Amino acid sequence: MLQRLDRTAADLTQTAAEDAQGVLEQLRAEESGSWTTRFRDLLQDLPEAERDEAAEELRSLVEHVQQHGSHSGASAGAGGVAVVGGDVTVRATRGSMAAVTVNGGMHMDPPQPGPAQD
Repeated sequence: MLQRLDRTAADLTQTAAEDAQGVLEQLRAEESGSWTTRFRDLLQDLPEAERDEAAEELRSLVEHVQQHGSHSGASAGAGGVAVVGGDVTVRATRGSMAAVTVNGGMHMDPPQPGPAQD
């Protein structure tokens, strides 16, 4: 089961790196359903005391991943596109340009005025 989980993680990482957003979301949904079924089957086959202990360990693992997992950073794919979960600061300086596509909620703090430029 651990090898299969590692393979799933590798597939998701590779798909994200290839910048295939539509494919990535589809793969995530498919894998989520598959792993839900696997864990449900595993838990149903355990004696009640072991099932309760395993379920609590899985809850703790999910909580840990939600707090510290891969959704806490950014990863750039082909073309410099980054998929991010969490807070993001985007800044362009010295005549550079920054662009953002937002899929979800957004809060903006307007920049403070800087020194006058000629």
